Amino acid sequence: MNDKVIITCAVTGSIHTPTMSPYLPVTPDEITEQAVAAANAGAAILHLHARNPETGQPTADPGVFMQFLPRIKAQCNAVINITTGGSSLMTLEERLAAPNLAQPEMASLNMGSMNFGLFPMQKRHKEWKYTWEPKLLEATRDVVFKNTFADIEQVFKQLGEGYGTRFEFECYDVGHIQTLAFYLREGLIKKPVFVQFVLGVLGGIDSCPENLMHMKATADRLLGDQYRFSVLSAGRLQIALATIGAILGGNVRVGLEDSLLIGRNQLATSNAEQVSKIRRILEELGYAIASPDDAREMLSLKGSDKVNF
Repeated sequence: MNDKVIITCAVTGSIHTPTMSPYLPVTPDEITEQAVAAANAGAAILHLHARNPETGQPTADPGVFMQFLPRIKAQCNAVINITTGGSSLMTLEERLAAPNLAQPEMASLNMGSMNFGLFPMQKRHKEWKYTWEPKLLEATRDVVFKNTFADIEQVFKQLGEGYGTRFEFECYDVGHIQTLAFYLREGLIKKPVFVQFVLGVLGGIDSCPENLMHMKATADRLLGDQYRFSVLSAGRLQIALATIGAILGGNVRVGLEDSLLIGRNQLATSNAEQVSKIRRILEELGYAIASPDDAREMLSLKGSDKVNF
């Protein structure tokens, strides 16, 4: 059993669109409000993307990030984790613009190129609030989410070496864990390594207990005692797979980036609602919930006083 379980909340992401849920935060005010509420509910880490405030479309604009990053930091103690994944439709330079400016304690880092299929979600709606929504989803049918070895090394150099940022290594399949193990052996990254097992994205490994066990067994074999892991299950199995991950000794990630649901066919009304649910489950199972400062110690983070916002 873990000493304490870190809850990460992924507040908005670039996957779901405004038509899919009226509760998806879009504007800087909404992102700030929901992020702070999630932290107050028990999230030690807040994983953040930005959206165009007028349309809700994913954006990499550092100016938009800076409309909510300082406000969230001022209102809670949570670790702020900025995406470097952004969207599969963005260039690496676009994706790195905001974290290079913000110099965060943590950033996500995708550990391999892959198909990242959102196009099946078009079937869920016949009418859309914005014309960009079905176009963005359809575009993923013919786009490779590019995260080459050179791309990964560029992120290490700019954020890791440059600013002391540590990473949430997002592994969508077992081959990504092999890449992570390679860079650990090469000395480009240092323990403790924080691995996010990502299950349920079309193009990656699917969400089921057997695949979670396979991901953990692979990480145990390749990374040994040098890592901590967290579990992200996209879609309706979010809470179930996170709970299994905690029982296996890991940490958990919830949030409207990964799932819009709180129950069977029931939309979550906020990120905090999902955080509260997984916290309640974990505490009833006997786990202690990590505070932001616990998470900083567990993951060897540089501290919120060393960021640029």
